[in-house]
Amino acid sequence: MRIRIVAAAVAGLALLGAVAACGSGKANKATPSYAAAQASFAPGSTMERLHNAGKITVGVKFDQPGIGMTNPATGKPEGFDIEVAKIVAAALGLKPDQIDFKEAVSKNREPFLQNGTVDLVIASYSITDARKQVVSFAGPYYVTGQQLMVRKDDSSINGPDDLTGKKVCSVTGSTPLATIQTKYKSATAVPFATYTECVQQLINKSVDAVTTDGAILLGYAAKQPSQLKVVGQPFSTENYGIGLKKDDAAFRAFINDALQKAMDDGDWAKAYDATLGKSGTPAPQPPAIVRY
Repeated sequence: MRIRIVAAAVAGLALLGAVAACGSGKANKATPSYAAAQASFAPGSTMERLHNAGKITVGVKFDQPGIGMTNPATGKPEGFDIEVAKIVAAALGLKPDQIDFKEAVSKNREPFLQNGTVDLVIASYSITDARKQVVSFAGPYYVTGQQLMVRKDDSSINGPDDLTGKKVCSVTGSTPLATIQTKYKSATAVPFATYTECVQQLINKSVDAVTTDGAILLGYAAKQPSQLKVVGQPFSTENYGIGLKKDDAAFRAFINDALQKAMDDGDWAKAYDATLGKSGTPAPQPPAIVRY
């Protein structure tokens, strides 16, 4: 079955193409280009089911610039996670319009996978031991770290050691919120459903800082550079993985093979350059995929 899985991944990704720029009023083009895949998948596998159905449902963020953000002109999400979803879909022989993107906020990612609301979660989803008790992960496909964003005119916070007595906003159920609650107890953790709400709280001076992964914060700061800034160095390591239903080992191996091929042939870097790379930061070395 391993040979068939790898063969399917190669067939699905054989014609990966260039990434088109995103963010304008034009529709965002997918990372890979697609051919009618004559893929063969193991009978009864998740891959066969999704390929035959002609659709995959993927939970993504709708409010994270550069990662997963709805383009108001098209009504469709754009960002690095979206391009990663297209890479996986291509391996299944599916086109971008065969992906049903569903908003997944941090607190509903595990339930969505457990109850079958989505087939995958690709939503700045950090791999943790606690989460691996209830879902499985492919990847990681990206590594980042937790940072802080403050108002442009605030010089009192330059890192996590400056958070004593400060109100720090992050998303309910997220790893960054848990880090503030457990490691920086002198600060007051303020949970909200989305990072966009946290950013608005910061601008309104209801909180003193927003914390999450640096890539996400840079996207918000780039949109409002006169009001916001990212400060300090990363103080955690976050490995973004693709969440799937627990113990579907064949599907996990298939996704890992698709990711590895995209990393090896340059399509992963093209996806980064077209999204997070617009911040001016060059594509990093792809992370090593963990197979377990």
